[in-house]
This record gives sequence, structure tokens and C-alpha cells, in this order.
Amino acid sequence: MKRYVLAALATTMMFGATGAVLADDALKAAIAAPSRTPDNVKRDVYRHPYETLSFFGIKPNMTVVELAPGGGWYTEILAPYLRANGKLITGGADLASPNENERKGAERWMARLNAKPEVYNKVALGVFSPGRKYEMAPPNSVDMVVTFRNIHNWIPLGPEKMKELFGSLHTMLKPGGVLGIEEHRLPASKTQDDKASTGYMHEQYVIKLVESAGFKFAGKSEVNANPKDTADHENGVWALPPTYTNKDKDRAKYEAIGESDRMTLKFVKP
Repeated sequence: MKRYVLAALATTMMFGATGAVLADDALKAAIAAPSRTPDNVKRDVYRHPYETLSFFGIKPNMTVVELAPGGGWYTEILAPYLRANGKLITGGADLASPNENERKGAERWMARLNAKPEVYNKVALGVFSPGRKYEMAPPNSVDMVVTFRNIHNWIPLGPEKMKELFGSLHTMLKPGGVLGIEEHRLPASKTQDDKASTGYMHEQYVIKLVESAGFKFAGKSEVNANPKDTADHENGVWALPPTYTNKDKDRAKYEAIGESDRMTLKFVKP
């Protein structure tokens, strides 16, 4: 627990005008919960969950939507944190999708939640099917939306569909509600293709994209920065841990780099 207190103090100084981190014992307890997967806990050193969520301004009585939770890395923290006084809604695959793979993905997610009802039985399920359906919460009902390393997957939808996607988030957030984004960061000096095929994205591109849906940019944190990541790896960001898509090729080099350099951005619905 001591390391989170020290990290929070350091992060407070780093955030400066973008918002101080307040001590949150409930968040520290959720991060330290024995229900978390041991392999996920090992990644805390790269993902900085306490500092990231504190920067977004999360509180235990909020209604929070987590978009595209994937394997549930952040869900393992958010579910117990919000369980008593708040509400977690996961925006994921559609059980009624015309796409069989999406339906199977939704079934796997439900099975994962059902396997630990003592942790997840209060988690609400919403539908987030990029480019097709967004059914997660009524308008003006959500305090915060968070998503982690997902935007590059949606970019192939194109600018108009992306604006529609972020517009759906804007609609369900309350005035003053927060959108928190973490994404692999491409240096401004490098060229980004229109499909974000390397998994990396320009920070300013993401900011402008979100602002186009009516959000106000409220600040950034460097808590997930990694200056050792050059963002020019064979097979993109997935060459790095934990994926190691190139298997044993240059594995020691990628281990030394660690996980990707990431932007951490905060937006507000005016």
C-alpha cells in the first residue's frame, strides 16, 4: 500500500493545474483486492491505475461507463471500487449482434462476470458496438466514461462514424461529466496512417477528434509516458509486452522498453 501513497504524492505534483490527486482509500483497496488476477497486478507498474483514475477524478459514488473492457483489466478495479455506492456499466459486445464473433465475445464477457458474482453481480451490461449500436445509459445520466487503449481499433470507421461514436458518449454524460482516455502515443514527427495500423496515434489527432463531438479538453497527464518507446517496432505496438507478437525475435529489447508510451487525456462535457 505504501507505494500507492508515494505515487499519489508524486502524481499530485506532476498534475499541477490539471487537478490534484486526493487520497482515496477505497481506490487503493480496490487495486489491492485479492480478487484481481495476479498477472494483471504485475502490470500495475506500467499501467498506474491509481494515478490514472485519480487524474480522471473518479469517486466511489459515480456512475461510470467503461468502454470495450477487453479482458477486464480495469474492470477488476472499477467493479469493487464502485460496488457499494456507485455503478459500473461495461459497454461491450452485443448478445443480439448479427455478427457471430461479436455474440460469442458478449457470451465470454458474461461468463467472466458470472464466475465471480461476489465482485461483479452489480455490474450493468451495456452495448457498445462501434459504428452500429450504442446502448449503455440514458442521456445525461453518467458521471464518467473511461476507455483504455481502444481508439486505434475504431479509427477505420472513418471521421464521420468516429464523430458519431464520441457524440453518443457526449449525450449520455451529465453536464460536467468526464471522458477519460488512455491511448498508445505516436510521436508528432512520425506519420500516422488513416487506419492506425501500428496501434499508435497522434495525441493532437485524438484531442481534435474528441473536441469535434462537443467535448472540452480539460488536461493531460504524463503518468503513462514511456520515453524508451520509439513507436517504430516491427508489427507495431504489439511487439512490446505484454503481447510480444514477434515472439522471441528481439524479445530482450522489447522487455527492456516495457509497455508502450501512452497519452492520458481528460475531457469534460460543458
